[in-house]
Amino acid sequence: MNVIQLFLVGIGGFLGAVSRYYVSSVMTSRFSTEFPYGTLTVNLIGSFLLGLLFGIHSGFDELMLFFATGFLGAFTTFSTFKVESVKLFVEQKWKPLILYIGLSYVLGILLAYIGFIIGMK
Repeated sequence: MNVIQLFLVGIGGFLGAVSRYYVSSVMTSRFSTEFPYGTLTVNLIGSFLLGLLFGIHSGFDELMLFFATGFLGAFTTFSTFKVESVKLFVEQKWKPLILYIGLSYVLGILLAYIGFIIGMK
């Protein structure tokens, strides 16, 4: 790994983190409920886009470092998904918990697959 590659990942990560914060904030302000719409939204968008990128591009060059590793790595958030799931579990909010986990995994995998298929065409 060289300095340019680190820079690409860093700039992509910065833009992805800022974008995640913006999208999550918009979703939270529109849907002020216990359900974590913001995290679900960024993770589903990120799943589709990452699938699309890997479908379009088979190599792992600087473009993939910027978009896939940097931007989408920071845009999506597996750790926040886990913490929000634990919070719903601790608060015994079973219906939102099951819905959140189910939608996150099922739709996330489905959207990644759809993106990959579209990207391969």
